[in-house]
Amino acid sequence: MIENKIDKDLLTAVADLHDVPMGAYNIRKNGEGMARNSTKNIIIEPKKDKPGIDIIVKPGTKNESVHIPVIVTASGVKDLTYNDFYIGEDADVLIVAGCGIHNSGSEQSEHDGIHSFHIGKNAKVKYVEKHYGDGEGTGERVLNPTTEIEMDENSFCEMEMIQIKGVDSTLRETTAHLKAGAKLMMIEKLMTHGKQVARSNMEINLDGKDASTQIISRSVAKDESEQVFYPRAVGNAPCRAHVQCDSIIMDNAKVRSIPEIAANHNEAQIVHEAAIGRINNDQLIKLQTFGMSEEEAEEIIIKGFLK
Repeated sequence: MIENKIDKDLLTAVADLHDVPMGAYNIRKNGEGMARNSTKNIIIEPKKDKPGIDIIVKPGTKNESVHIPVIVTASGVKDLTYNDFYIGEDADVLIVAGCGIHNSGSEQSEHDGIHSFHIGKNAKVKYVEKHYGDGEGTGERVLNPTTEIEMDENSFCEMEMIQIKGVDSTLRETTAHLKAGAKLMMIEKLMTHGKQVARSNMEINLDGKDASTQIISRSVAKDESEQVFYPRAVGNAPCRAHVQCDSIIMDNAKVRSIPEIAANHNEAQIVHEAAIGRINNDQLIKLQTFGMSEEEAEEIIIKGFLK
């Protein structure tokens, strides 16, 4: 049972957990293991040489999930963890991760997670990672995730990376290599406010015939915050890729979007598009005719944009 209210609130925000989940899970708090459970088909083992865990999903596993949330509730904590996922051939699994930081002190609290995915032939993975920060302290809440993905033939992976609010600084580094027939869908959703800073660097390498990727980035920047997005799709074989970056900019925020496409094979088909702009004035006016204030109308539009 999870009794602490702060723990419960963080786990609800980043992993939709109200208590210890069913199935396989590993809950980490302030740099230490809080709770862990393996199942017949999903084995979670602590690493022997460095902080972190190995998550082993047996071949043929179907309709199972694993939760691996991290929470930080103490000011001044700097947590570094290495998580390796080994997804067996023909498996189909949901992975729910995420990190929540509650900082009530004056020192910086930070979590750096290094996740490596080894996805077997014909396997399917859906990965959801949410980041969230709160607390009345002046100390910064920092999250720096690194994601490395290796996909075997005809595998499929959907990754949804969401930053809800309250994170003062984040640097996301993502690299992927796709073999023949592999498909990767990357979805980033992000909101910054105050003086927060966020940067996302992404490189997807399509190395095998008929590999494909879709990269979708949606963000909202408020107040004095700054965002930089640098997604890169590299076609090294006959392949397909589409990169799309859309941002809403408000107040005195700054947004840079730098989508890059590179073709190293004459049958690589790669497209990119990017847009940055304010909230549509017609949408605001329409919602205000229903009795909403401008602030309420903006909130509805933002929620729909990031949904």
